[in-house]
Amino acid sequence: MKNKRNKSMIKTILLSILSLAFSLLLLAGFIWKNEIRTVASIKEIMPGDDDTNGYVYEMTVFGDYYLDEYLEAGGTKNDKELISFLTSKITKGLFNLSIEEADIVGCSSFSANATNGDKIFARNYDMYKTNVAIVHTNPANRYKSISTVDLSFLGVPSDKKMEGLRNKINTIAAAYAPLDGMNEKGLTVGIYMTHQGPGKINVPTNQENGRPDITSTVLLRVILDYAATVEEAVAIAEKYDMHDSANSSFHYMISDANGKSAVLEYIAGTDSTDTDGQLRELMVIYNDDPMSLAGTDKYQLVTNFIVYPGYYEEGDKQHGLDRYRTVKEELEKRGGLVKDDEDAMIVLEKVALRNLDNDIYSVTIHSVIYNQSNKTVYWVGNRHYGEKAYIYKFNLME
Repeated sequence: MKNKRNKSMIKTILLSILSLAFSLLLLAGFIWKNEIRTVASIKEIMPGDDDTNGYVYEMTVFGDYYLDEYLEAGGTKNDKELISFLTSKITKGLFNLSIEEADIVGCSSFSANATNGDKIFARNYDMYKTNVAIVHTNPANRYKSISTVDLSFLGVPSDKKMEGLRNKINTIAAAYAPLDGMNEKGLTVGIYMTHQGPGKINVPTNQENGRPDITSTVLLRVILDYAATVEEAVAIAEKYDMHDSANSSFHYMISDANGKSAVLEYIAGTDSTDTDGQLRELMVIYNDDPMSLAGTDKYQLVTNFIVYPGYYEEGDKQHGLDRYRTVKEELEKRGGLVKDDEDAMIVLEKVALRNLDNDIYSVTIHSVIYNQSNKTVYWVGNRHYGEKAYIYKFNLME
């Protein structure tokens, strides 16, 4: 009789434990349903190796990733504050997410028309070997977009395949770290390092004007989610105090489906005197501005130096000037028009980094053509131009 009671008691306890575990799983599924779906969506689409080829992943960030709440709270002044906000929202404080400081070494980009009238935005991302993810987002009441994220910024090791649940959980913050991207309206944006300050000094922008705060890549996310035109994107940038990430300085190129483009730069004085990030002001150069360094309204381009007139004095180092001149020459040969997406990719290939004099320590991680007219993406990983296994095409509207 006693044994029967004991067995019955054990059975009751086991059932209670199983019931509690099931209830906890249901609760976790309810609380973190979007985060669980995000992690589950991660898939490897291109293998890496022991040389310079990093791994490429594709993923979807589900839900609204708390961007409205982030903005309503006044933004953040640095990556530490950003990750604190995301940890409190995404993991409910149970464990910390990670955002790492990493250099964006050298990049090349241009905005131009194709001969059939399509609007084209082209970009090379140049960096030390790293893993990247192609990230899809579709938040309610904001614009759908596709972007590219360097996973080393999210604490994912760059020298090996992404492994373990911890690394995958860090990618939940991927929406906040785009390097380039396009939304459903054809609005496209990219970020590029500028090396501002005399000599080898690199002074980050750190505005303190009493406006809401924002960090470098988060500005891209806000623009992709809320802006349909260059004018709207510029208006967004003007609302915030910029605080550069990674102890670096940056500028931005923005282009829309109407053919308007702009370079956004934060500067104060000249390169030799621009040593206080708090003094910088946002300056905007449009593609039809007579002061544009490109010297034409047919296209606009950037690499890794400030394009605002008068910033450099004779002898100042302009990082990526060789790449800038090469892209400009290629576009001039074509009368300012690329034939199509393939031809735009050929231009990018001309400046893909292998052994250019001032860029010998970095390689081109990805090259991408955003066709803003038909909302398609033509993406090539690790300089494998013309190799089908390394080429990915997406239609944002599908």
